[in-house]
Amino acid sequence: MQQFIEIYGFLSVILRGSISGALSLAVGGVAFLLLIAEPLAPRLGAAAEPIAARAGRIVFWSALTLACLVSLDAAALATMLVGALELSFADALTADAVKADALAAAPALALAFAIRSGAARPLPLAAFAAALICARLGATHAISRLDNPPGLVAAELAHLTGVALWIGGIPYFLMALARAPDGEAQRAIGLRFSHLSMVAVAMIAAGGVAMSIVYIGAVENFYGAAYGVMVGAKTILFAGLLSLGALNFLAVRRSPADRGAFARLRRFAEVEIGVGWTVVFAAASLSSLPPAVDLARDRVSFAEIVERLTPQWPPRLESPDHSTLSVSLPQVQTARAEDATQTNDATAAAIAAQRNAEDIAWSEYNHHIAGLFVAAMGLLALLEHWRRLSPVARHWPMLMLGLAGFLFLRADEAVWPLGQLGLIESLRDPEIAQHRIFLALIIGFGIFEWRVRMRRVKAQWAPLAFPFITGVGGALLLAHSHGLSNIREEFLIEVTHTPLALVGLLASSARWLEIRLEGRGARIAGIVWPIAFTLAGLMLLAYREA
Repeated sequence: MQQFIEIYGFLSVILRGSISGALSLAVGGVAFLLLIAEPLAPRLGAAAEPIAARAGRIVFWSALTLACLVSLDAAALATMLVGALELSFADALTADAVKADALAAAPALALAFAIRSGAARPLPLAAFAAALICARLGATHAISRLDNPPGLVAAELAHLTGVALWIGGIPYFLMALARAPDGEAQRAIGLRFSHLSMVAVAMIAAGGVAMSIVYIGAVENFYGAAYGVMVGAKTILFAGLLSLGALNFLAVRRSPADRGAFARLRRFAEVEIGVGWTVVFAAASLSSLPPAVDLARDRVSFAEIVERLTPQWPPRLESPDHSTLSVSLPQVQTARAEDATQTNDATAAAIAAQRNAEDIAWSEYNHHIAGLFVAAMGLLALLEHWRRLSPVARHWPMLMLGLAGFLFLRADEAVWPLGQLGLIESLRDPEIAQHRIFLALIIGFGIFEWRVRMRRVKAQWAPLAFPFITGVGGALLLAHSHGLSNIREEFLIEVTHTPLALVGLLASSARWLEIRLEGRGARIAGIVWPIAFTLAGLMLLAYREA
């Protein structure tokens, strides 16, 4: 049970993100059917029925998946409450958050049944979709706070609805464009979805501003607390989505004969899906943090942030000996041995309190060496554009294996082969488990991308593995947390990791566009992503913890 409690924080973020994604896809699909597919049916001709049928299948599976996910989330939360508060399972099921999940399952199943029956009417579909949004409000800060201003719930409702209409509607938009019979039909779909998106963007922006005023409250809370920093990251991603949306807004107003404009529209919309889902998971991570206005203590000053982000030169390229680290001290080894069988807050505090200067130097060395690997990859990928250097530079993905080996040995100094904790035993620690996920992504990316560049994998989808894995890594980094008892120190570490996640998402988006676009756009994207990789390496070289 204790192991489950320890991983619940990260698990809940993944579950909430998946729930928000499934909800957006279900509600966005209903909006697409009622506001786009049905009104445009006469102009779509024979393609109208296949488009509506395909959209209905996606809505059905999204709603069914949503029902399963909220049930799983309710069971996980109830189990955590049983273990943490020593409640009976029956009492845990009466918790408001558990009941909110259970409440959301009913309209999800009703929506799936209505779509599956084939006799769904617009009013019931709209009612089920609205019920899903309202049920999800139960898991937000707007409902859980005792001192909410009257308009806060309305702001949260507008925000959730806007995300569902825009982000949830993009996959249906792409599907309809691919099946539209001609340029006129594509333009009609694009114009209708563009109008819907503008309304959704206004709802997202209005709701977000209103919630930020309440939840953040003051400028110093925006940069001095983890909640404010995550809101800043979401704002940057939202700005990126707006930029892509603006390009698509212009594309749909081109002549139907301009096939290139509609091809670019589809590619930009594909990137919108990836960035949009990252925003959804960032919002899930945000919901697990206390609002900045409620954090009366442990705020970090602007001067402390500037000091932490100021690069140290030269980088730390000498590592302290493992025997000098806190995990090698006898009392910490004893605490960790006890922790293997029984964990409590006192044990965790005792371990965390032993962090010393050598631990900081060890961590900084790890980041700086990793920065050298990443910067070298970015520079080689950039040099790959030069024909004379391409035969050598194209092997840059193999550096990923060296990076993975280095991180496997050093990222978690308490774990085998250097530390006392066994490899399998260590995975119950959420932070270590997240590190291992990142390592798996690095290894998978390195081997596969090298095979793609050597043309040993010829499948058409194979080059897309790189931007997909990089995007997943960036999204996970946004949801990544550090299990430190010192809230201020944890925040200062997160401040350095959030820009890395954003740069990773930039690299992912640019590489996707390089593959999917043609001509000048592809060439520009092909320069952008290696520069983003190099920038990530320089950020790691500038990393410091003291």
